[in-house]
Amino acid sequence: MTLLALYLIYALALSIALARKGVRASTEGNFLSPEKRKLRLLIIGATGGTGRQLVEQALNLGHEVTAFVRNRSALNLANPRLRIVQGDIMDYASVAAAVADQDAVLSALGHKRYFYPTRILSEGTRNIIKAMETHGVGRLICETSLGIGSSAGRMGIYYTFFLIPLILPFYFWDKARQEQIVAKSKLDWVIVRPGALTNSKRKGRYRHGQRVGNYLWTVKISRADVAEFMLKQLEDNSYLETSVSLSD
Repeated sequence: MTLLALYLIYALALSIALARKGVRASTEGNFLSPEKRKLRLLIIGATGGTGRQLVEQALNLGHEVTAFVRNRSALNLANPRLRIVQGDIMDYASVAAAVADQDAVLSALGHKRYFYPTRILSEGTRNIIKAMETHGVGRLICETSLGIGSSAGRMGIYYTFFLIPLILPFYFWDKARQEQIVAKSKLDWVIVRPGALTNSKRKGRYRHGQRVGNYLWTVKISRADVAEFMLKQLEDNSYLETSVSLSD
């Protein structure tokens, strides 16, 4: 058997494993417009691409925002409704202190430690959920990715047969663990699975549901649109306690 054949078998096996390990999607509901009221929001991963968009858009909507960051200087924003909290997602005490007195949590947690096993996403999310359950914070909107659970393979051939198995296997495996931890929680949760993320401007038009994605070509969506969709899930129950895929 050639090396190429072995590699293709490995890539397919990984995709099947991610499909089995991730959260199974439930039936898609109708998309509703969120009610207009102001919330106290904790945003995890606030210095990342999606996280920054979440902070800026939440402030523009009039919400009170707490940005949880590893490095305070990495978020150069000033707003009277913005509080920046420096902490470590792997340190439960610092997470719990940030979660207290919030109405909801939006997680855009990520990292760049791609080439060796880590549990930053899964164990960090476990700390978030424990703190939320302790402090009575009910709603969690968590960003993961297409390519997990019922969306396995829907990132397109490039991701399925090259990027995920060769560059991101540990990262996606931990994302799958992250989804399982969210799904087992007692929270009102929504898992948002975007396609490949871009820095394009917000369009306000995107596809969402359980059949979003493509088995052949890569589907994309801007971080700005992902943030908009995540914020809409704060008071929209259409996808409550399920995973929803997202692309432009």
